[in-house]
Parts: sequence; structure tokens; C-alpha cells
Amino acid sequence: MSHPQSTPSAKPHLISFKLCPFVQRSAITLLYKNVDFDITYIDLADLPQWFSDISPLGKVPVLKVDGTVLFESAVINEYLDETSGGGLLPADPLQKALNRAWIEVGSEMIIAQYRMLTADTEQNSRDARDALEKHLQRIEAAFGDGPYFNGAQLSLVDTAYAPIFLRLEIIERQHPIGLLDNKPRLAAWAQTLLGLDAVRRSVVDDFESLFIEYFKSHGGWLGAQFGQDN
Repeated sequence: MSHPQSTPSAKPHLISFKLCPFVQRSAITLLYKNVDFDITYIDLADLPQWFSDISPLGKVPVLKVDGTVLFESAVINEYLDETSGGGLLPADPLQKALNRAWIEVGSEMIIAQYRMLTADTEQNSRDARDALEKHLQRIEAAFGDGPYFNGAQLSLVDTAYAPIFLRLEIIERQHPIGLLDNKPRLAAWAQTLLGLDAVRRSVVDDFESLFIEYFKSHGGWLGAQFGQDN
């Protein structure tokens, strides 16, 4: 006997921090799939008690669906895809597993990018930059003909990496570090993703100014350089 697919009866509710790249992954997926949703922004430096009560890891994103709380962006995105017709992961089990593995690499890159921005010395920031560079070189070598990671169709790998490229674009404007230099496939991929309406709309209108202000005020060497070259 077949069972009907479970679908949410109410709008999903995304709990967000305005600058969080992991939340942005889920916002992109929601917007790309045209899923109607509510969003609430919280301050990670002053977590409300209601959020601490529902978030097992104390992190965003959290997605509330019909009284159930989902957490971890990769899990949330697969749920959103499956309940809105699918199509953002390959049907082939091996290729699907490979996509999931590259999404995990993207998570490591987000962490490396944050460390680069918040490192207290120039050397520590450069060390984090070098770690990010190695990941980017591997992806450049693995990337196909594009325009998206899997070819002609956007996937959850693309929604996972778009936040990284968005932040690299801002960093490059503020203090050029050349992470996409000599990586033509990734440079083209970045431009494709940053041109998508779902990516542009996945952050608040004043995202860039908030991003610059946040990292300039957090004591990191790289953030302190923002605007110095302009």
C-alpha cells in the first residue's frame, strides 16, 4: 500500500540571524522553490529564551513546521526540496551522496571563511585564507561545465555555496584577497549564482553594510582592513 507524501499544512517558519550564511542556504532554497514562509530574526548575542527552548544546538537556522522543529541547514534544505516537488538533488544514489559530500565541504568553507574574518592577527587570517584557498582549488578541479554544479540544473550544492560567494564578493570590494583568481570555473559559477533572484532576495536589504559593520567591530585583522583600500 502506498502512503501519501507528508506535506506541511501551514507556512514553514524560518528562524534567522541576518548575517548567518547557513540560514541563507535555506532562504535561497525557499525562494527558489517558491515556498511561502515566515521569517523571524534573532540576535545571536542575546538569544531569546523561546529560541533556546526549541533549538537543540542553540544555532540557526531553525525551521518550524506544524509544531515540529527542524535544525541544520542541509537537513532543512532536503526537507524543503522533498516537500516541494524535489529536483534539487540527483536521483542516482551515488551522485546524490557525492552532492551531500560537497555540501559538507561547503560547510567547512563557511567556518574557514568566518575564521579568516575574525582572526586576531594578519598571519592567522592568512592561515585561514590558505585553508579556504585549498578547498576552492579542489572544487575548481572537480567542477564540470556548469553553469551549475551538476550542469544545467540548480541543486542544493549551489544553494550551499552561494552564501560563500556572496561574502567573498563583499570582502573583495573591501580588501581584495584574490581567492577566485586563476579559478575561472568558480568565478563563472559565482557570477551565475549571484545573479539569481533567489540569491539576491535571500538576505536583508542592508546586508552588505551590516556585514561590514559586524566584522569591523569584532576585532579581527581582516575586518579592520575593510574600506582601507577604497
